[in-house]
Amino acid sequence: VVTRDDVEESLKAKWQCVKDKEQLLKELHSQIEEADQRLLLKQRERDYWLEYKNVGSKAQADKIMNLEKNIKEIKDDFHRTTEYYSNALKTVKEENDRLVERHMKLSKEQAPKSAVRYLDKNSCREIEENEWLKEEVKLYEKEVSELKASIQLLEEENIALVTKLIDSKLQNLRV
Repeated sequence: VVTRDDVEESLKAKWQCVKDKEQLLKELHSQIEEADQRLLLKQRERDYWLEYKNVGSKAQADKIMNLEKNIKEIKDDFHRTTEYYSNALKTVKEENDRLVERHMKLSKEQAPKSAVRYLDKNSCREIEENEWLKEEVKLYEKEVSELKASIQLLEEENIALVTKLIDSKLQNLRV
């Protein structure tokens, strides 16, 4: 014998079971939707990386190669420019040294002349006499060297004559 209370209880239990299953079904549907969304997100990410792998990485590799080529060109330009400016600096330094040396030489030559302007007449006369004496010394030195050369020639001639004389006396003695 089943009573009304038993039937109601059984129905309540079934309803409760159906509600629980519906609730469980709803939860499963929401979990499936979340899983689908995560799956879509992961698929988009995977598609992005596949796209990057197939297209973007090549573009990035090309960009990297172009940048490396640019860096190499810049380095080459830098080395050429450095070498050019080093050579230019060296040339300018040499030219400056020559100009300074020439200026010093001119200054040395002009210094006595400008110093002479400020001297009195007696000192100027002494300087002129000194210059004249220097020229005379040069002339005398030239004459001395010429005389030494002529003396050497005469001595060589004299030695040759004495040698001939001795040879001829030796031949006369032998005869």
